Amino acid sequence: MIRIEDYDYQLPVELIAQEALKKRDECRLMVINKLRITNYELRIKEIIFKKIADELGEGDVLVLNESRVFPARLLGKKESGGKVELLLLKKINETEWEAICRPGLKIGQKLKFGSIGGEVVEKQDETVTVEFDYRGDFWKILEKIGKTPIPPYIHNNKERELRRDYQTVYAANYGSAAAPTAGLHFTDELLEKLLKKGVQIEKVNLNVGLGTFKPISEKNLETGKLHTEFLEIREEVAKRLNLAKKQGKRIIAVGTTAVRVLETMSDVEGKLRAGNEETSIFIFPPYKFKFVDSLITNFHLPKSSLLMLIAAMMGEDWRIAYELAVKNKYCFFSFGDAMWIR
Repeated sequence: MIRIEDYDYQLPVELIAQEALKKRDECRLMVINKLRITNYELRIKEIIFKKIADELGEGDVLVLNESRVFPARLLGKKESGGKVELLLLKKINETEWEAICRPGLKIGQKLKFGSIGGEVVEKQDETVTVEFDYRGDFWKILEKIGKTPIPPYIHNNKERELRRDYQTVYAANYGSAAAPTAGLHFTDELLEKLLKKGVQIEKVNLNVGLGTFKPISEKNLETGKLHTEFLEIREEVAKRLNLAKKQGKRIIAVGTTAVRVLETMSDVEGKLRAGNEETSIFIFPPYKFKFVDSLITNFHLPKSSLLMLIAAMMGEDWRIAYELAVKNKYCFFSFGDAMWIR
């Protein structure tokens, strides 16, 4: 029986990274071979992240999540004058958004965020739907009044730096309320070097939202599902990935969000379909991966859906890796170091 408590570990607070490295591809990378040696210890080595270029070649495919983080955090006031904070999660239509609010709000409450107004028109268990009243391009308005939606364990409020650092260099269309953080370690130079080595690089999209960062509950375990998030794989990308898989190339997902895209859109025979849809896939032991062979990821929060996905790929060996990371003072979470399960 799967229990959330089985995916806990002790983390000294000083190991939680508070800001990005000046050179994002110079973090530490724990490389883990899933094949064990005779005494059942993992083959583990450490390299600087950019040295991953020495480990990859023509037989490898990197799959990146190109979703762009938008300034999803809005600070404003209620009609009564009290402060209110919204984290925009999902665009429903041109004027309505699903959001997390703090403090709690009631249907009909009027809100003000700088130049735009809002009204709570629906209330769900965990979220509210807010209808906004504005003129012009909503994305451009958010650029001016919104804040970068950093996780609560990061206490850096330097907005200019965060907009630069909490974004992958290959981010495309707005849609994510949190960064696909495994991709933060890549630079344009590193990606160019990988391409020159013959590494195939493909891009998919998953708009990171509540399904990725919300704490899991017993209900999630019962249903086997998370909160839904939007994903997309273009037709030409699916064709190239299917061909690569058929040719026996190693499919390396960059981040758990890329894993969720590929595993959602793969059938039991390991063939991808193209399209865009909502996914609520929850990957935890003893899940059998259909398309992904390998994973580059960060070190994740205790008792999270992300850690359970890692456990599905590594089995109980995740404990060895995390204990070693703590012992050797790796940096954890969004701006932290990385691991490569290969």
